[in-house]
Amino acid sequence: MNQLKKFMAELVAQGVAIAFSGGVDSSLLLKVAAEEGKKLGVLVHAVTFETSLHPKADLEIAAKVAEEVGAIHKVIFIDELTKAEIIENPIDRCYHCKRFLFEELIDYTAKHNLKYAVDGTNLDDLSQYRPGIRALEELGIISPLAKLKIDKATVRKYAQQMGLSVYNRPSAPCLATRIPYNTKLDMKVLEKIDIAEAFLKDLGFAKNRVRLHDNIIRIEIDSTDINSAVAHREDIVARFKQLGFLYITLDLEGFRSGSMDIHLQKG
Repeated sequence: MNQLKKFMAELVAQGVAIAFSGGVDSSLLLKVAAEEGKKLGVLVHAVTFETSLHPKADLEIAAKVAEEVGAIHKVIFIDELTKAEIIENPIDRCYHCKRFLFEELIDYTAKHNLKYAVDGTNLDDLSQYRPGIRALEELGIISPLAKLKIDKATVRKYAQQMGLSVYNRPSAPCLATRIPYNTKLDMKVLEKIDIAEAFLKDLGFAKNRVRLHDNIIRIEIDSTDINSAVAHREDIVARFKQLGFLYITLDLEGFRSGSMDIHLQKG
């Protein structure tokens, strides 16, 4: 933790804007940066992207955490679906999306005379399929957690120690990860998926994914919750049918991040 505090203090001293989703990674960075900023008499900027492809709950959570730590919070609306290379959903969609978003962050830092743009990529992300990391490297975005070799488990431990309300919040990647690559993104469908995932959360399945394969929905939840999901079968089927989904399935392998990338990782 001391190494992270020292590193963030060096960045904050020269002005920093943090790409802030409200997830545990960026929240930890923001908390540490804000505390170091108070010592130096420097305010830290948290920039949240309001986009078509991210769950709506992200904005509310981000605003809450930014207020908790005392950072300047700026929300920038960006419509990724104005970009053909994103809406067509190629296997490197994440590269194009990250590039689009973080060019805005670079512009923000320049307008506010800040030297560094920072994001919450952690060590674990480097070993997964993350084409967006290339965009961050090209733009000169600094990723302190990855640089200091801090993995997700350590991030959560530090976040809990610092009293962050989101220390155990499940990851919330963009909604496009619920659709197979090379399937054109349809906002009406993605909005229904967002509603479906919120419904499962309300039932008590905090960690879930609703993934669409043609006309089949594949629900991922923690393997320990599968029996409970079966007990809620009628409620889930009724709500999902109401949303217009035709076939509703429960993945017996359980929740796993990046399950749409399995064929790429094996390749």
